[in-house]
Amino acid sequence: MLRDTKSAEVDYPRPAEDEVALSLERDWTKEEEVRAKRKLDLLLMPLLGLGYFCLQLDRGNIANAITDKFMEDVGIDQDQFNVGQQLLSLGIVLTEIPSNMILYRVGPGKWLTLQLFLFGTVSTFQAFQKGYGPFLATRFLLGITESGFIPGGLWTLSTWYTRSESAKRIIVFYFGNQLGQASSKLLAYGILHMRGVAGRPGWFWLFVLMGAFTLMSGILFGLFLPDSFKNPRSTFLPRVNIFTEREIHILRTRVWLDDPMKGKKKKRIGRPAFKKAFLSWRLWVHFLISLANNGPLRAFDTYGPSIVTSFGFPALSSNALASVGLYIQIPVAFAFSYVSDRFNKRGETVMAGFTCHLIGYIFNRAFTTLGSDLRGVRYFGVVWTQVFGTFSHPLNITWMSLACTDSEERALAMTMAIMGGNIAGIYGAQIFRQDDRPLYQRGFAVNISILVAGLLLAVVRFVDDRLRRRKATQLESQAAESDNGHLSDEKVDRPRDGDGQPARADSTKEGVVLPAVTGGV
Repeated sequence: MLRDTKSAEVDYPRPAEDEVALSLERDWTKEEEVRAKRKLDLLLMPLLGLGYFCLQLDRGNIANAITDKFMEDVGIDQDQFNVGQQLLSLGIVLTEIPSNMILYRVGPGKWLTLQLFLFGTVSTFQAFQKGYGPFLATRFLLGITESGFIPGGLWTLSTWYTRSESAKRIIVFYFGNQLGQASSKLLAYGILHMRGVAGRPGWFWLFVLMGAFTLMSGILFGLFLPDSFKNPRSTFLPRVNIFTEREIHILRTRVWLDDPMKGKKKKRIGRPAFKKAFLSWRLWVHFLISLANNGPLRAFDTYGPSIVTSFGFPALSSNALASVGLYIQIPVAFAFSYVSDRFNKRGETVMAGFTCHLIGYIFNRAFTTLGSDLRGVRYFGVVWTQVFGTFSHPLNITWMSLACTDSEERALAMTMAIMGGNIAGIYGAQIFRQDDRPLYQRGFAVNISILVAGLLLAVVRFVDDRLRRRKATQLESQAAESDNGHLSDEKVDRPRDGDGQPARADSTKEGVVLPAVTGGV
């Protein structure tokens, strides 16, 4: 059980000139906080999940389109298709940080709403592409317009919720991705049967209908997404109060009591913040973990329906079959996030997820030698990989966010993690190549090697956290002895918890995040 260790009587340092001053007082009842937080959950979580759902629909529809003769109709081969997928990731990587710097200045309400309209428009016009050049252009533009949305959503969650609430809500946010992955394949099964309607191929209607859905979702964002504590109103209704002043006071103050650095958000991200984030070796390890997890995942997700087709299932039915594991992963992901939050097992859940993901590719590599009469066994390997492939990434992001000490570093760290995932898409797009199909034995072997490296990096970070935690415990013991008069007047530098108060040696067991042990508790 989490203990309420918060106190309004904390001596916070005076904010700098470009920081917002704090005025903190716990003057509400538990019932008031529950009601305010429930209202926030019912508004923010469905909207952000919807945005991620739309992004994944528009990004992933191409995987479903290739089962409907997309490559033949457009006039490209598989290796050229892979280059387009690389350009999608490259577009995201090149504009990820600029996009988040804009979000940081103008607020998530305006920027995330605009992004939905932008990538929804590009997605819709993918339906009219013909030839290699237009294919490359639309994939690159889609990457540019999508860049920053995911880290922007994560950063938004970090500003509205306390640290102990973050992992479950990040996973809920990623449910939008998982539902998008699964639903896009299931919806594609129906929409692709529209081939011939108005003389158009099925994949034409796939892009048009899904793009239109994203544009309509952008309207919902503009009407209901609150911008920030300072401006808790939506973009399209700037004079309508979404929350009462009392609710905003409760929501804002409880977050600042949990992490005072969130209440001292700077007006801009300066050079010191970049230096602090990009010189932290722990953040780079988390970056590499994302890089390792997402490359194999991107490759497998793109060719999942095609792999299922190679087992002997009908082409369009393969889209529906390729959605099964993606739906199963949703409750599994929630279970892992619950363990991460409830028992404070950040590193353990990431390593467990990585291990299960790795086992999936071992299954797929081993099952390639099985005959067509055992296609059910081969399909099991696909389902297993889909169930465990995604959620290590958001759990790693949560683990990474706990290694940050202020909102600027957290914003940059989340951008680094998402950039790692998208850089992974650049190399991941070339793992499954035309000369390796349909069994992709070389591709699966490459995936296994990459995930082994990522798992080893996670182990390194876990051991580092254990050592830092042990050091914090030793310092606490020394401080206790000093308080009892067993030591001289020598000053002991005691670790502090998130409120600046002396940390208990067993705080890690109670779910309290110690800056002295950042990243692992």
